Amino acid sequence: MKSFLKSAIALSAFSAIVLSAGTASANPYRVEADKPGTDASYIGAGVSAGVTNGGQTGDAATFGGNIQGRVAIPNAPVSVRGAVLFSDETSAIMPIVSYDQAVADNANVYVGAGYSFVEANGQPTPLGNDDAPVIVVGGEAEFFDNVVVYGDAKWGINAYENSPADAVSFQAGVGYRFN
Repeated sequence: MKSFLKSAIALSAFSAIVLSAGTASANPYRVEADKPGTDASYIGAGVSAGVTNGGQTGDAATFGGNIQGRVAIPNAPVSVRGAVLFSDETSAIMPIVSYDQAVADNANVYVGAGYSFVEANGQPTPLGNDDAPVIVVGGEAEFFDNVVVYGDAKWGINAYENSPADAVSFQAGVGYRFN
């Protein structure tokens, strides 16, 4: 499991660096005095890929989709997030609170915690098949006026029914800024 966690952190850090470089090169004449990071509240959709197996029949890694959102809290480094990871069989609904850190103009990295509620326990989602605590690490960058690109890794602790196994999934998507 330690190797999965290291991989998730490494992928998230790499994604944040790539997103940061993309936003920095998008407008090389931008004044450095502008507020770094993004305060965007958004809703988006994309893909999810589970990369773990719970060891039981029906616990295989699952590919699916995601709907994710963020509501930024003004003048605070925290956000309230929500995510739905779905497969062709069921979905996992996650309320999450995150700590956001600006890394470049219009780009943040974040770490957060929440809980995954699987609609049909025992049925596969990209993040396991049972209700579980969730840790998330990711990055987001705002492009243009209303477009946000995001990517993250989610770690579900004991996220498989009848198994002590943890689940890891990777998400990527594009969102629409609504504030």
